Amino acid sequence: MATVYEVAGSPLGELLLVGEESAGAPGGTALASLSLPGQKGAAVVQGDWRRRPEAFREVRRQLDAYFAGELTRFDLAFTGTGTDFQRRVWRALEELPYGRTASYGQIAAAVGTASAGVRAVGTAIGRNPLLVVRPCHRVIGADGALRGYAGGLESKARLLRLEGSLPSLTSPASPPS
Repeated sequence: MATVYEVAGSPLGELLLVGEESAGAPGGTALASLSLPGQKGAAVVQGDWRRRPEAFREVRRQLDAYFAGELTRFDLAFTGTGTDFQRRVWRALEELPYGRTASYGQIAAAVGTASAGVRAVGTAIGRNPLLVVRPCHRVIGADGALRGYAGGLESKARLLRLEGSLPSLTSPASPPS
């Protein structure tokens, strides 16, 4: 399988889209990573990757519709990465409706971990390679505060504002809860 990439403009800056060629995926590409400018742990283009803008036509169409406020749920093929636990957490993220937020504790409960699992959930969310399309930006602190986001809290706030769900309290005061 060949790794392909494209850089797409967005209201958040240039997004790096990375995918794997896949006959069963829309446009022949399964999305492996979507990175924001300045993102902690972002993908970095490798020498053997091929730039193929046409491979991401459907991804770009859906991103454009999302940023225009016309799309509330992405319908894209993703590569199968992550541990079993991470995939459970990421599935819970994918179920968070547009315009709604959930706390780290609510996600922990949704994946069947006790409150002691909140930190593990936060770590799994932090390793989400598909920012924006797998909506980890919708997870906030139990007190309504914006908490960690690999793309930066400013980007998280912009996404929540776009979705009409920016909490009134926006500055972190303590670790995720």
